[in-house]
Amino acid sequence: MSDSLRDQLLGLGFKPAPKPARSQPPQGRPDGGRPPRDARDGQQAGKSRAGAQAKPGTRRKDGRGPRSREDIDLAKAYAIRAQREKDERVQAERERQEQARLRREARAKLEAFLQGRALNDPAADIARHFPYGGKIKRIYVNAEQLRALNAGELGVVQLSGRYCLVTVADLAQAEALFAPSVALKIDPDAPAEDDPYADPKYQVPDDLVW
Repeated sequence: MSDSLRDQLLGLGFKPAPKPARSQPPQGRPDGGRPPRDARDGQQAGKSRAGAQAKPGTRRKDGRGPRSREDIDLAKAYAIRAQREKDERVQAERERQEQARLRREARAKLEAFLQGRALNDPAADIARHFPYGGKIKRIYVNAEQLRALNAGELGVVQLSGRYCLVTVADLAQAEALFAPSVALKIDPDAPAEDDPYADPKYQVPDDLVW
């Protein structure tokens, strides 16, 4: 607009248009309103702390959110029980192996002790039956051995699948070394009817002998 026209308008009472005011940043924020970096860092740290306080536990494996304290305690209880059961199995296996070792050693000592002490007669033809291990077993003896066996003067020891006829003194030693090896031990004071197999006329069918 030319000066003359402007002057004419001013003369008619028109006022000049006001100049737009320059926008000023808020006081104390020269960067246009964003909080200082230190303040932003503090706010972010506060949010992190608040999130950590609000999370009672770790997240579930299925992604359904944080686990509760009850879930954590239950998981610990299961872990403790599983560890205890594992320890018990290990201990039981250790004891089983130890018992097996002791049995092997006892059998070896018994075998060494019985060397040359068995009284079995190769010519014996009398079958003396007796129960052992839940089954009916037998050993062949002669007439004199049968009498001594029934009188409790002899006994029978099982060793490596064989049945050895031994003196009552050797039977006691064998029992001390490895008690399960004693297959037949007669009590001379027991009534005769307590041992039906003592009668040499008593015969057991072969199909009942293992």
